[in-house]
Amino acid sequence: MPSPRPFRFAAALHDTASAAEFVEGAHRVEALGYDVLLTGDHLTPRWFSPGPALTAAALSTTTLRVGCTVFDNDFRPPALLAKEAASIDVLTDGRLEFGLGAGWLKTEYDWIGLPFDPPGVRVSRLEEAVQVIKGLWGDGPFSFSGRSYTIDGMNGTPKPVQRPHPPIFIGGGGKRLLSIAGREANIVGIMGRTPSGGGIPSDPVTDEGLAEKVGWVRAAAGARFDLIELATLMQGVAVTDDRAAAAECLAGMWGMTADGVLASIHFLIGSVEQIVERLLAQRAMHGISYISVYGRDMEAFAPIVARLKGS
Repeated sequence: MPSPRPFRFAAALHDTASAAEFVEGAHRVEALGYDVLLTGDHLTPRWFSPGPALTAAALSTTTLRVGCTVFDNDFRPPALLAKEAASIDVLTDGRLEFGLGAGWLKTEYDWIGLPFDPPGVRVSRLEEAVQVIKGLWGDGPFSFSGRSYTIDGMNGTPKPVQRPHPPIFIGGGGKRLLSIAGREANIVGIMGRTPSGGGIPSDPVTDEGLAEKVGWVRAAAGARFDLIELATLMQGVAVTDDRAAAAECLAGMWGMTADGVLASIHFLIGSVEQIVERLLAQRAMHGISYISVYGRDMEAFAPIVARLKGS
């Protein structure tokens, strides 16, 4: 059995009012010891477009890697997204982690008149898009003919610095998307199942559910499973001696029950020592080693990063 993969930690920096505030946030993410700064691909006010934001974050820090969880596949043709992502990788000297998603926030689709197709259709497009993007990052001209995309002898440029390509992140909660991730991604994010009509996953993923989801990834990945980094995003962190009160507070924020919050793998509640022990146990049982938190939690979570980073 391979040795446990070392922990890595990311902080998501989203809601910023100015360039100065964003750059200051990137400096703080690095100073707190996080490995990666993440942003998202949304039309929400006060969110910068991910390409310029990730480039600015990398150029204003020293070693911080940058990633988008995730570029919405429906917002750009995959040939354009391949060029944008490779450009970020070149401009940041190989510090990009490339996340790709099938879209989930229906409100944004409605804003711009973009059809919010059923999940199966969006996931099928993503599956083709991964093939296109990988092909355009390869050497020489590339052709592809699918149901959604056609590429005719295009030599994608620029080529990314990281070869054969930047680490590809795909996250999901359902069997089909996690199976695609198991076959195609370098980093697989485990989350709850997104409602068919769009929106944030609301079903708490327990340890039992996590084991099932990791099993889907393992079955699809086959021999390459040990090469995959398993990740999860924490929806809430509370470093506290009163777990019950903290769970009640987080439950109100997320429309869940306190018991659901305490049972979910996507919340970390307790003392620094309790959280450290939980993450170690979760890695030992399920292999989860890449932990992300929202920017609002990055200060509270920093002592755990200091304890576990690289271990």
